[in-house]
Amino acid sequence: MIRLYNTLSRKKDPLQPVQEGKIGIYACGPTVYDYFHIGNARVFLVFDVLRRYLQYRGFEVTFVQNFTDVDDKMIRRAAEQGVSVSELADRFIQAYEEDTKALGIWPADHHPRATEHIPQIIALIEKLMEKGLAYELDGDIYYHIDSFASYGKLSYQNLDELSLGARVEIDERKRHPMDFAVWKKAKPGEPSWESPWGRGRPGWHIECSAMSMAYLGDTLDIHGGGQDLIFPHHENEIAQSEGATGKPFARHWLHLGYLNIDEEKMSKSLGNVLTVRKLVKEVDPMILRYFMLSSHYRSPINFSREHLDQAGRALERLTTLLYKLQERLEKVPEGDLRDEEQELLDFLGASRERFIEVMDDDFNTAEGIAVLFELARKTNVYLDRFAEQKRNVLQPILAFYQEVDKIFGFLTEGLETVSDLDQEIEELINTREKARREKNWELADAIRDQLREKNILLEDTPQGVRWKVYGGEK
Repeated sequence: MIRLYNTLSRKKDPLQPVQEGKIGIYACGPTVYDYFHIGNARVFLVFDVLRRYLQYRGFEVTFVQNFTDVDDKMIRRAAEQGVSVSELADRFIQAYEEDTKALGIWPADHHPRATEHIPQIIALIEKLMEKGLAYELDGDIYYHIDSFASYGKLSYQNLDELSLGARVEIDERKRHPMDFAVWKKAKPGEPSWESPWGRGRPGWHIECSAMSMAYLGDTLDIHGGGQDLIFPHHENEIAQSEGATGKPFARHWLHLGYLNIDEEKMSKSLGNVLTVRKLVKEVDPMILRYFMLSSHYRSPINFSREHLDQAGRALERLTTLLYKLQERLEKVPEGDLRDEEQELLDFLGASRERFIEVMDDDFNTAEGIAVLFELARKTNVYLDRFAEQKRNVLQPILAFYQEVDKIFGFLTEGLETVSDLDQEIEELINTREKARREKNWELADAIRDQLREKNILLEDTPQGVRWKVYGGEK
């Protein structure tokens, strides 16, 4: 049974979808006014892999991730750049698609834009108005949080506690200081749409409620995002959605831990915001993908160049094993199994069971990766110990890694044997071999690093150097 930690209940709850065999997931997407940073990337990657794993476990998954394509930040940025808000949105949606593709993230089944769902947003606001949950102030519409008795149930704080620490829109006309706008009256030069209350545009929180329910129904199976969205965004989504429908808005709330950079919170004021657009020019995207998945999604994660280098070396150990398996499968026959070979295949079966066990237990990708390394260790012992290997031993092991990589997505992407290296790389490898014979380890290591920058990974064996291209073009 799959169990996921639920922010709402504060415990691991069994995954019990609204419709048997089907899962609807809504993950909050980016506000498209800039390139997304590596903190955003962690969220996108985790939900990508969660979706893949649920499909692997036999569910029919519908995944929805929105684009916020109109809000205060977008209006300011568009004005600064002298473009329309829609032009700004189009540019950074395209950038999002390019950068997520580089990370191996699949597109969502639906990527709704707020500006394309104005009728659904207005209909939801009208329902709130009819029920007395929202009120108008000179063309602005506010949700009245006192009208929702369980406000604060996601963040586990009462209204007084939330009020103390909240950053709210100052408007003394509001019935409660924390009442939030679901519709904003048009200002000169801003994008706006006709509504029963005059021209205006939607507030941030209402768009996610309207779009998620438009694609997944009144009750979602899984909703989530970064931990920073628990309050006020997701708290407000619950209030307005459940207020309108009278039904639970989401069965499972899944939130990720923070990503820090060199032990410091990522922030513009510290100048340490790192975009994926910049990082993938310097680092193989598959290494970044591995790094993000090597910690449990609820744990905070610290990004540093040192940790990224460690992730690269760890991933290289796994991909080197796959290279060995691919290479040797071309040469070995099938045959009767020795006791040691049967034991290895038995361990393979146990590894598959263990992988499912840890992933079912709150989607523990860190433990799932540990399973891969333990199998790799035993497989390498077999490859080193026995001169004659069997196809019917190696093939199932390789198939398991390929099976798992349909979920994790960092192992086999771009992995291929190099047959025709260009002259420059041939010369570098020959120079490195000469340096090794002369025990010039500093030069040999420098050449290895230079080759790695060209996506050429080397494996030194008693039979000589082997190499492969990994990760495709940067």
